[in-house]
Amino acid sequence: MNGLGLLSRLFSNKKAQVPKVKERTPLNIQVGDIVNYELVDYEVVGKITYREHAYEWFGYQLLEGRSTIWLSAEMDDELELGIYRTIKLPVSQPFPSKLEYEGNAFHKDSGGQARVVGEGRSSNVNGQMIQYADYISEDEKEYLSVEAWGSDTEVSLGHDIEPYDIKIIAGSH
Repeated sequence: MNGLGLLSRLFSNKKAQVPKVKERTPLNIQVGDIVNYELVDYEVVGKITYREHAYEWFGYQLLEGRSTIWLSAEMDDELELGIYRTIKLPVSQPFPSKLEYEGNAFHKDSGGQARVVGEGRSSNVNGQMIQYADYISEDEKEYLSVEAWGSDTEVSLGHDIEPYDIKIIAGSH
């Protein structure tokens, strides 16, 4: 046996011991990853997986300094991504068919119930059942996402982005 065979076996064993970080896509981002959006690096500090029957979608809480945004990701017929910011807009249940925000009308597009799995800063919502509704502006450029978490209702304003608008850098896991 020549020394080269032994060396190549040693190196191949070393490689096998290094855990391979799975390539990140918008559908498998993990808490601790970094998402670059508009030249800003945000840390993924929370992840919520929403499940309604067999369908699931994701919300990622992105933090940079004191700025928090949410990245939504779902695979419908194609990958749909959005950036959302929480806004103050009082909405009560049952959710209305139309909402107004800053002079824009939004019409209810869909809604239902989803069970959520929370990770990271979102782990406190793990296992909850929420009511949700999605609204679309008349020009179809902006969205309102309404979620009822028990007695709290959260409203976020968002817009579509393209996959090339973000870059995902895997964390250490």
